[in-house]
Amino acid sequence: MSAAIKAPGRPGKPGAPSTIALFASGRRHGNTGRLLDMIASAIGMEVVDLAGLSIAPYNYEHSNRADDFEPLMQRLLEFDQIVFATPVYWYAPAAPMKLFLDRISDLLDLPDLKPWGRRLRDKQAFVVCTSVYAAVPAPFEAAFRDTFAYLGIRYGGLAHVNCRRGYDSAAARAAAAGMVEKLGVSPKNTN
Repeated sequence: MSAAIKAPGRPGKPGAPSTIALFASGRRHGNTGRLLDMIASAIGMEVVDLAGLSIAPYNYEHSNRADDFEPLMQRLLEFDQIVFATPVYWYAPAAPMKLFLDRISDLLDLPDLKPWGRRLRDKQAFVVCTSVYAAVPAPFEAAFRDTFAYLGIRYGGLAHVNCRRGYDSAAARAAAAGMVEKLGVSPKNTN
């Protein structure tokens, strides 16, 4: 297991949904990272940076099984909710996120991983993103929404901030608060 993937465990308050985030971007502390960190700090959510993992592209021979995809998937299956965070790059997610989404095909192809794929049906997923658009481009959201629907994952919604003129802290705070509400997790007590 890669050092970037923590040992199994389910943080959070008893009865509250457990939530983890996958992050993919060329800049960990760029616009999307800042927005995600605001959400994560509000609820005590773990963030996994896909850039720190070795996830090979999907291939039909499945000769890539020794990479970090399966340990990461084992970790994700311990949680009720998964947040997918990535900036919008050319109407699509960042490359590491796309690689991860493509590799989910392993859970549909490989007999020993098919039970993992079925466990995804119990999950709820959310998307956090930034872009230079007033609204999220339809192809970007559809890529996630349609993937989740195919896998039987409930789509809980999206938080987006337009950063055409730079990072807007007020808009980010509003988007983060809206996402925390969608996640159904009580914010951590900051007193």
